[in-house]
Amino acid sequence: MELAFGKWAYVFLLCCCLIFHGAFSVEGLHGNSKVTGVNLGGWLVIEGWIKPSLFDGIPNGDMLDGTEVQLKSMTLLKYVSAENGGGMNVTVDRDVPSSWETFRLWRVSASQFQFRTSQGQFLTCSGLGCSVSATAGSSTTSETFEIERSNERVHIKTNTGAYLQGTIGGQLTADFPGKPGWDDNAATFQMIIVSNNLHGDYQLANGYGHKEAKRVLKKHRNSFIRIDDFNFLYRQGINTVRIPVGWWIAYDPDPPAPFIGGSLEALDNAFSWAQAYNIRCIIDLHAAPGSQNGVEHSASRDGFTNWPNPDYISQTLHVIDFLASRYGRHPALLGIELLNEPSEAAVPLDILVSYYKQGYQTVRKYSPSAYVIICQRIGNADPMELYQANIGSHNLVIDLHYYNLFDAFFVNMSSADNIQFIYKSREAQLQSLNSANGPLVFIGEWVNEWNVTSGSQTEYQDFGKAQLEVYDTASFGWAYWTLKNDRKHWDFEWNIRNNYLQLGKSAKTQNFKSLILLGLACTFSHLHQIS
Repeated sequence: MELAFGKWAYVFLLCCCLIFHGAFSVEGLHGNSKVTGVNLGGWLVIEGWIKPSLFDGIPNGDMLDGTEVQLKSMTLLKYVSAENGGGMNVTVDRDVPSSWETFRLWRVSASQFQFRTSQGQFLTCSGLGCSVSATAGSSTTSETFEIERSNERVHIKTNTGAYLQGTIGGQLTADFPGKPGWDDNAATFQMIIVSNNLHGDYQLANGYGHKEAKRVLKKHRNSFIRIDDFNFLYRQGINTVRIPVGWWIAYDPDPPAPFIGGSLEALDNAFSWAQAYNIRCIIDLHAAPGSQNGVEHSASRDGFTNWPNPDYISQTLHVIDFLASRYGRHPALLGIELLNEPSEAAVPLDILVSYYKQGYQTVRKYSPSAYVIICQRIGNADPMELYQANIGSHNLVIDLHYYNLFDAFFVNMSSADNIQFIYKSREAQLQSLNSANGPLVFIGEWVNEWNVTSGSQTEYQDFGKAQLEVYDTASFGWAYWTLKNDRKHWDFEWNIRNNYLQLGKSAKTQNFKSLILLGLACTFSHLHQIS
């Protein structure tokens, strides 16, 4: 009877372990739980929408790198156009602007710019009286123009001092006589800003210039995330932080222009703070050389995606090698994410898979156990494409980003529709991926925000509860985007303090699980002694 009672205790303990612990656990986390994490976005990789005030002091701040502009002659009332999108002469003969009439700025100084066409060429003009063409494959002094500005009206001057004008024949030439006024003369153009959407590290550093950008970023890095934030996260039951970094961190303290050093010291601090509070770190390569998606958080200069290039991929592997060699055996490291949100439209799958395989092996040189995280392509990509790629055999994780945003599909959804989508579509996908023979699943970014314009606090709470319940089933776990944000519903801290996001058992009971298991283990030990 005593032997049977001892066996019953063992079975009871095993069952309780399965009930409380679930089918999955992540090696290295306290209590063998899964990731309940928060992103430290907008800190070591700048995203202007997270903290817009970082850009307030830039002169001509609406003319940053990548800003799209159109130019309309005030005499001809025609738009400047790069024929065929580039590679030919420039004309002033279009009644309606489109892609050929839209140029992306490269900023040289507060008043000097280069104009890039939709096909990637630069406007160029060399010598007095020259005709402007869109034929330059790279930018030099001949492609640099000075802009004089009076509200929406501009004059454009070459490096020889000649002003551009739109001629009666519809050409753009550098031969306007004398200095133009601001009336409707041939050298005066209306500059229409089509978009000014890029506010990343490149725009900040190149906009301010090195000295001022260094001051602005040092202040930001020292104040935006501090040790007190790790204390707060620990008290909420958060066990992991995902930390976006840019490729230039590997060249700290003097990275290539215009990037600013100092992010490596900040990352070292984060690891120390995390270790002090028993929190683990995921290093996320958010910005790769050449940009993997053309948006501001990949530090794109002008919206082009140039990463799928052998030289850039080689540089990226160097960055992974640097990070893995520096942090691979740090007790606070949980994993390294090889690349954030590569573009499905611009990054071919075979190139991405090849990079992921090389990145996996690079991390394994320095750590046999750190998780290697690979991110799904953004766009119309199937996450199953990475399951079939045979990238690595041990501690491999696929990162999915779940937002009920950024897609017309969600625009007219009600609060109830959004919640049902989480329970039906997202839960079904996670169940499918969890049961597949492949990487663990990580919801590396999600947010308690949607397109519902008048959601009540109760509706936000229900939306957050649905996401937590479903994303808790991901085999690796989840991480909220992001800890701090000027947009309050994106701000994890604001959500917690104002009771819009209720973590409940999703995070705080991880410690409770550990205590239960410990208690059961003690009970089993006691029963075994009795038997």
